[in-house]
Amino acid sequence: MFDTVAERPAPRTSMRQIPLDLGPAVMQGLDDFVVGGNEALMAWLRAWPHVDGTVSPAYIWGPSGAGKTHLLRAMVERALSMGFGAIWLNAQTCQMWDAPDPMMPTLAVIDECERLGEDHQHLAFNLFIESASSLAAQASGQLDERGSGPLLILAAGSVPAIDLPVRDDLRTRLGWGLTFALSLLDEGGLRAALHHEAARRGIALDEGVVSYLLTRYSRDLGFLMSLLDRLDRFALAEKREVTVPLLKQMLALETA
Repeated sequence: MFDTVAERPAPRTSMRQIPLDLGPAVMQGLDDFVVGGNEALMAWLRAWPHVDGTVSPAYIWGPSGAGKTHLLRAMVERALSMGFGAIWLNAQTCQMWDAPDPMMPTLAVIDECERLGEDHQHLAFNLFIESASSLAAQASGQLDERGSGPLLILAAGSVPAIDLPVRDDLRTRLGWGLTFALSLLDEGGLRAALHHEAARRGIALDEGVVSYLLTRYSRDLGFLMSLLDRLDRFALAEKREVTVPLLKQMLALETA
């Protein structure tokens, strides 16, 4: 799968959750995602890997803040909870978790496809070659001879696969399977997402705070969630409830 030992991350068989550099300590799952107009995609992800038709590869595209990384992280957690192996590849890192049973499937997720550098494009292409070989072996009943389970691929980027600024052979393979366009949430969906995340954190989030955020800041959900995370930490440090004045105080200190 990888060309050299140096390229292949050391297996971490005891790892059963995404490390901190891939996201918050408490990971958000599929149930934490506000569906909005993305019913077909969410139905497919919840059914995975027992889906009708193609299971791999699949590609999700949508603008920044739509929730692509959230969904990929959730799918890695889902795969690990099922005893699968997992590979996480994005523009910054490549990490790998072996399955306890080598004959179990491995899910490889590729995030930020539009930002992959030359080396990581090479790794992603090798994943597709390995996946095609493993699925062919599975179809012909020869997985036992390979000594490893099938490799399944789920990728995401900001534009359709055909428009990705990557090498031609990788671009073609990213567009081979299922493609889902991920829609941004409308204002009602953003409000629901902020309230859901606040409830998950145990924050009493006043509607006035949500309105203040949505009228004065970017409606990029990733940005809003980051702001809510900082506000939660600030409120805990100050031992105060989350209010608009507290939000203003935090932002004033951040820009001082």
